Amino acid sequence: MVPIRRVLGPCARLPLKTRKVDNIARDSLRAEKPAISEGSTNAHPQWYMKNGAKGASLRVSLHGANRARSFGLTGCPKLATVTSSQVNRIRHYNTHTYNDFFKRLHMDSRSISRTGSVRAAFQHRQQLQHAQRIVVKLGSAVITRQDGCGLALGRLASIVEQCAELQNEGHELLMVTSGAVAFGAQKMAQELLMSLSMRQTLSGKDSLRGEEVRNTLAPRASAAVGQSGLMSLYEAMYAQYGVKVAQILITKPDFYNNETRQNLNSTINELIALNILPIINTNDAVTPPPELDEEVSRKLDIRDNDSLAARLAVEVDTDLLILMTDVDGIYNKPPGIEGARLIDNFVPDMISSVEFGQKSSVGTGGMDSKVKAASWALERGTSVVICNGLTQGAIKGIIQGRKIGTFFTTNNDSGLEVEVLAKNARKGSRLLQSMGPGERAAAILTLAELLETRQPELFEANQRDLEEAGKVGLSSALVSRLRLTPQKLNNLADGLRQIAKDSKDILGRTLSRTLIAEGMELRQVTVPIGVLLVIFESRPDCLPQVAALAIATGNGLLLKGGKEAQYSNQALMSLVREALGTVGAAGAISLVTKRDEISDLLHLEDDIDLVIPRGSSDLVRTIQEQSRSIPVLGHAEGICHVYVDKDADVEKTVKIVRDAKCDYPSACNAMETLLIHEEILQKSNVFNNVCQALQREGVKINAGPSLAGKLTFGPPLAKTFKAEFSDLECIVEVVRDMDEAIDHIHRYGSSHTDVIVTENQDTADRFLGSVDSACVFHNVSSRFADGFRFGLGAEVGISTARIHARGPVGMEGLLTTKWILKGDFGTASEFTEGKREFLHKKLPVDDGLLEHVRLLTEDEKFEHETELIEDESVGQ
Repeated sequence: MVPIRRVLGPCARLPLKTRKVDNIARDSLRAEKPAISEGSTNAHPQWYMKNGAKGASLRVSLHGANRARSFGLTGCPKLATVTSSQVNRIRHYNTHTYNDFFKRLHMDSRSISRTGSVRAAFQHRQQLQHAQRIVVKLGSAVITRQDGCGLALGRLASIVEQCAELQNEGHELLMVTSGAVAFGAQKMAQELLMSLSMRQTLSGKDSLRGEEVRNTLAPRASAAVGQSGLMSLYEAMYAQYGVKVAQILITKPDFYNNETRQNLNSTINELIALNILPIINTNDAVTPPPELDEEVSRKLDIRDNDSLAARLAVEVDTDLLILMTDVDGIYNKPPGIEGARLIDNFVPDMISSVEFGQKSSVGTGGMDSKVKAASWALERGTSVVICNGLTQGAIKGIIQGRKIGTFFTTNNDSGLEVEVLAKNARKGSRLLQSMGPGERAAAILTLAELLETRQPELFEANQRDLEEAGKVGLSSALVSRLRLTPQKLNNLADGLRQIAKDSKDILGRTLSRTLIAEGMELRQVTVPIGVLLVIFESRPDCLPQVAALAIATGNGLLLKGGKEAQYSNQALMSLVREALGTVGAAGAISLVTKRDEISDLLHLEDDIDLVIPRGSSDLVRTIQEQSRSIPVLGHAEGICHVYVDKDADVEKTVKIVRDAKCDYPSACNAMETLLIHEEILQKSNVFNNVCQALQREGVKINAGPSLAGKLTFGPPLAKTFKAEFSDLECIVEVVRDMDEAIDHIHRYGSSHTDVIVTENQDTADRFLGSVDSACVFHNVSSRFADGFRFGLGAEVGISTARIHARGPVGMEGLLTTKWILKGDFGTASEFTEGKREFLHKKLPVDDGLLEHVRLLTEDEKFEHETELIEDESVGQ
């Protein structure tokens, strides 16, 4: 295959906006400092530019590519080989500008990106997308073969491809690489073989394997031999992506001597300005004694490439340092030992609780040296991630904020890792299953009572979210979903009491009994699914609904809410935790508060059994696409239709259409398209009455093509029928008959909820039987597609899937089954040999013989509570 660069020519980085050199420093100083609340302990706040990028990223070298063009150099990748004539042309062009250009390159970028402030590292993974200058350190274990002689070319090629793509996207990449010793050892082993005598060569014993080779070959000589070959390999690989590289060999004195350190800094800045990727390594062929111009104790002593990378990253104001090794990150104890757990976010204070293992056999530094180097760099404002270099796409995944490796941060978030929360939810689920129905119902009733008695603190938290929504300009539809009202909370409490009432026999219920043979009885009983992950946005009121359903069905639950409702969610979650605490199961339900990416949560297939998204169509569709191993229950869109038949009643039609669209426009069961029989348009005033009713409510009407063709002056033409407005907007279209209406629904609908308005029962029955949606209604609003209105108490969502659950998903949809077979004695061979016969006799279901142990006192208590609820409802 011919590389595309050979067809299109060498690739250059996307041009940045060209500006005059004199304006660069001044413009770079325009950073906004976030306000710090009183009493804050953060002495070094993060700074961001107006475009959201981290302040440290906007340095002089960012503009190098375009500044070079202003001197008459064309084609950025060719700048690594500037000719003497080009240099003379630069100098004669403007001597003052030339000198000023390189003088600015030698400036300490810290003075430009931080106006008198100490650098601050990123606090969360999501902020890594703003990292501009990145140092990637490749450990020996990553790029070296297992035998220590030669390079793992496949892994190296993958890393080079990622670095080259980031470089071409506009990032500033630096590489600190090992591998010279291994590459040189491979060459020297061949020379050593050629120097053996004939007797040794013909000997049956091969003395050039494994440790014997490494012991025979001197590391310094191997480094001297391998450095040139390693660099040639990098040059050839990066050339495939149009990226020029430069080699820099350094030793300790380059950092400990002020003059050499400044020269090193200037060289790296000049290379980056010319869009050249520096590849840096220690000069392992020599070890000269350092001539110190500073007190070494105040700096990081360079003992290996980890400390070299950390020291270099700090010297050149790097935003992100990626240390690649052969393990997934930092563990609390050596990997492979029972109880070892990967630490996703590492705070330097944790170092005393970490147990380190032995270092790699092919490297010079172990994990302890990496942690020390990373902590040193973090303290000086450089973010660090330690990851497995064998992980496919690790570098780009880290830049995207994915949970890869161990992220070093000074933000000591006290929240538990989501993996721990999932395991707690699994334990909590088993605890809820072991309870009697009375205990589970009691917890739900407690939560219902808290929703009514603690409303002031809920409204206070919700108001904070609404104020934040106003600042960021959240849409009116999302604000409507976000707002908590007394009516919403009271309806929630009523729904939770309904769930408690209906949950008595929901768990452990016998669905079927079969007499397999004499003395052998088979039962199918309901059991929880396990651990649920519910992801929702702008709907804090769904949190207690889902929590109650999980408690009733004995499921563990993880909740991931949108940041726009974080205060409301935390306040509601405190009530859920309080209610669960009354039955000793507080860990069964947790709110994920750490900044875990949804894509990372969807990789926890060992801990999560079902994902239920509740939110926009984009959210649901994204989760359905990203979840490879965990089933997703939900609907991507709520495109609901109301079809007005020729035999429809005018008054009913107006009220149903108005309610379906205007009762709660942002709900997924709101009408989006109104289909009208053409006879209604021609012979009746239904069309005018409906349109006038919608317009009085402020609904924007869009016309379908058929309607637009029949009107001289009408509404604007709809762009598409596959539209979920979630607002006061809809489409009106004319159809010839019911069959065309059904075809339209099947073509453009989302199988959610569809309605027919007609007084002809035969037409209605045919519509109800023909439309293939989760909910199909006759003469009622689409807004009835709701778990509470169905008498389910609440719902976790509405499913348009065809497997397991469909429509509003209540308690039944959160259950699965298991088979229980009881017998005095039985072996399959008895039936095979004809000694016994199968009966397979269906038996009547008898819940009194459930395997689940239930205490009589608990059942009596539950019956008493249920009677009280019924009496209260009658009184109301």
